[in-house]
Amino acid sequence: MTSTVMRPGRPARKRRSTRPGAMTPGSSLGLGIGLLWFSLLVMIPLAAIVVEASGGGLDTYKETLSNPQTFNALKLTVGVSFVVTLVNMVMGTIIAWVLVRDRFRGKAILDLIIDIPFAMPTIVAGLVLLALYGSQGPLGTSFENTQKAVVLAIAFVTLPFIVRTVQPVLEEMETDVEDAAASLGATRFTTFRRIVLPTLIPAIFAGAALSFARGISEYGSLVLLSGNLPNKTEVTSFRVASILEGGNRPAAAALATVMLAVALVAIVALDVTQRRLARRG
Repeated sequence: MTSTVMRPGRPARKRRSTRPGAMTPGSSLGLGIGLLWFSLLVMIPLAAIVVEASGGGLDTYKETLSNPQTFNALKLTVGVSFVVTLVNMVMGTIIAWVLVRDRFRGKAILDLIIDIPFAMPTIVAGLVLLALYGSQGPLGTSFENTQKAVVLAIAFVTLPFIVRTVQPVLEEMETDVEDAAASLGATRFTTFRRIVLPTLIPAIFAGAALSFARGISEYGSLVLLSGNLPNKTEVTSFRVASILEGGNRPAAAALATVMLAVALVAIVALDVTQRRLARRG
């Protein structure tokens, strides 16, 4: 038989019993405020666009997408954004690796420059790219009014998304496992493929989702560089603006809804892909 000895002093504090899934009044209030703010900024405007587009039924979507100029703009925007996202996944990861694992002069400057596309107004970005890659620039490349200008502008504004999502993960990774693999005879490529890359995959695909979504919505940096030539360099954002100027709001809303669906499908596909790759890794 055991006896319990009561020690003198301050009485023990009772722990607040919380049921799994139960929320405190403060948490409930915070959740309500957050959902209200999110609804005002995102959900309600998106719902308004969908309602505007659905006013004419499926015929609005058919007429909008069957227009050759609209279809070409949509194809160019999605195609270029997809290709640029693939390139950014490789180049952004390499840049993040260099910034974290290597030491060299000017590293701090390069780390600062990466954020310039975030801070720079997109119209200014277009002017900078035109001054460098235009026909009057020092390189003499004459990219203006060509599809190369669309690729260049979208790549410029989307590259930092990959770098800034991969970089923090690399900074938090311990190198002990990599050193152990190297001591067991694993090559650098094997170590990167079997140890480092599985850890980076979620961050890479998260940045890719942001990069693609940003690419299909780009507008400002293309104003001066692409020339907005119908059936050649016109992107979807320009096409929506021109349709609105023509007074056809349902068609513009329909095209905006299609782009919203494309972004949503791309984000879900990237998320599913990274989860499968993470399991295999």
